[in-house]
This record gives sequence, structure tokens and C-alpha cells, in this order.
Amino acid sequence: MNTLQPLPASSKNGNHRAKPVRFAVIGVGGMGSHHARTIAGGLVPNGHLAAVCDIEASMDAFPEARSFRTSDDLLESGEADAVVIATPHYSHTTIGIAALQAGLHVLVEKPISVHKADCERLIAAHTNPKQVFSAMFNQRTDPCYLKLRQLIQMGELGVIRRICWIITDWFRTQAYYNSGGWRATWSGEGGGVLLNQCPHQLDLWQWLFGMPRKVRAFCQLGRYHDIEVEDNVTAYLEYENGTTGTFITSTGEAPGTNRLEVVGDRGRVVVENGKILFTRNEIPMDEFCRTNPGGFSQPPVWNIEVPLQGSATQHLGIMNNFTEAILEGKKLIAPAREGIHSVELANAMLMSSFENRTIELPMDGSAYETILKEK
Repeated sequence: MNTLQPLPASSKNGNHRAKPVRFAVIGVGGMGSHHARTIAGGLVPNGHLAAVCDIEASMDAFPEARSFRTSDDLLESGEADAVVIATPHYSHTTIGIAALQAGLHVLVEKPISVHKADCERLIAAHTNPKQVFSAMFNQRTDPCYLKLRQLIQMGELGVIRRICWIITDWFRTQAYYNSGGWRATWSGEGGGVLLNQCPHQLDLWQWLFGMPRKVRAFCQLGRYHDIEVEDNVTAYLEYENGTTGTFITSTGEAPGTNRLEVVGDRGRVVVENGKILFTRNEIPMDEFCRTNPGGFSQPPVWNIEVPLQGSATQHLGIMNNFTEAILEGKKLIAPAREGIHSVELANAMLMSSFENRTIELPMDGSAYETILKEK
């Protein structure tokens, strides 16, 4: 078992620098091999690819790293300081718990687990505050969402009244679903578009707006593809203060749309095509409604394209942030414990559709786990 210790400094000619973090990537399929190439290619300062692990895929592309066929062997080897978990969804929980118990730093791909109960088990295993535990929510690095979050927190939108996110540009062919036996199955993936493609948007939703109190959703299973899980979803979300939201997603719509519209007392913000357009009321709508004598009057507005700074650093940004958190104690962009919220939203939408009723949050994770096991 690896005992977590501060990584020592090395010196050369009197110049001190941190010893590189020894990374192991568990699961070198699509995303895992991308992460491994990123580290091996020197794109992560103070990061070194020490090991790769996959139960069946070839690891020949990483001759510089030691290869393992099982995660248990890797975790017992002492070869790594940190692991990146990019396996099929269910094993995020089991491997994540084992890695945390082995004393390693952990970066887990989205979703952190398939269902809320497993999220709780995984999060409970993180008992050592010296261990860095992060999730790959790379969309949090996007300047659009960073700026929108700032606008909300500064009160520039006023009280939020309505949210609508149409995120249907996840189009996938049947060949995509046929590419892996675990894909688009309850036993292999635990869901469809909500568990595979949309964890990013569901994470951003709760990161920007917080968690709703009620969810009512309609999930169509295999509407556009020969699969058993959901590929088309329309959901209604309601907050304690009366704010309402709609979330629409699909992998069967082309051309797709990615449009987030947020209406607040001070105007409307639209995030689309890498831009933020703010139609800002000169007078807050609530005040105008109460005080203006005209029956059909509307508040005068300013039309603003909100300036953005920087570009999205995406997966590399999360990887570098994870490394800096290990070496320098830097604050995480995406703490893994926050990953439970996007999973709960996905679970609530599916449960609502299965049972044809509104789900109140926080939901009963064990009840949903039972439903999923039956499937």
C-alpha cells in the first residue's frame, strides 16, 4: 500500500523544483489514451507518465510507462503518486475507492459514479485531506461559463426567473454505439446521453444555478438508435424560490443546438456559439412591472456582447490544475465531491421518467440504485 508523502524537491545547480508527479492512467481507451498522451508528451509540467493499465487494450503506444493488466496490481506496485481513472463508468467507484485507500491522489473521469449511492461511497473513501481528489469537468474552464458564473454571483442578472438549456449537438451514429459492448447499456454504462455526454452540462447547471428542489422528466429509450438506454430527454426543473428550468438533450438530432438562455430580473443572457449576449434591462423588470403606467410598455434595454478573456483549457487545464494542487496546494477547479450533483440530476430525470412522477431532491439514492439493478 502506498503511503502518501509530500513529493520531495530535487535540485540541480542550486535551482530547486518539485519532483514530478508520477501518473498512472487506468483505462487507455479513447479518453484514457488521450490523457496518457498528454502526460507522456510533456504537456503537464511536473508530470511524468509512470504507468498505464487496461484489462484488454494494447498499451504498446506507451513504452516509457510500466504496463499493468489489473488496477489492483498497479495500486500495489508503488509506481504512481496519482491515478487518472478513465474506465467504463461503474468501475469509477470501485477503482476510485481502492486508489484512495491506497493513498494515491485521484483524478476521475465524468461521471464520478453511475448513481448517487455509489457517489456517496466514493466520496466517503476520501478521508485524507492531503489526498487531492478531482473530477474531469473540463467545461468549467470555458470562458463563457466562467463569465456567466461571475455575472450571476455579482448579481448582474438579478433574481433568476427561468433557465433553458437546449443541448442537442451530441449527435451519435449507430456505429458509435456498436463500437463497444458496454456502451448504451444499463449494465455497462448505467444510462445513455445523461450519463455519457451530458454530465458536463449537468455539472455546469448545478455549478451555475445550484440544485433544484423538483425534477420532472421524460426520457425516451432508444428512440433514434438500437439501444436500451435514453437518447432523447426533456426535463423540467423547479427551485425553492419558484425559478423554473428546462433541459433538453439528445444524441439523435442533427444539426444540433447548444444554447443556454438565462432570464433574470435585470435581463436575458444567451450563451451560444462561444459568445455571451446580454439584453440588459435599464430598469429591473419587477420594478418596471409595478411602477410603469403603460399596459403594453417594456423596459428599455442595452444589447451587450459580454467580453471574454482567455480560451478554454479543457482537459489539459484540469490535468494541470490537479498537478498544481498536488505540488502547491492550489485550489481545485473541479473537486470530485461536487460530481455527485450532476449524477443526482441525471438519476432524478431517469427515475422521474421510469416512475412517471415528479422527483423531489435530495433524492433517495438507494431507491434509484434498486431500480438500476433491476434493469
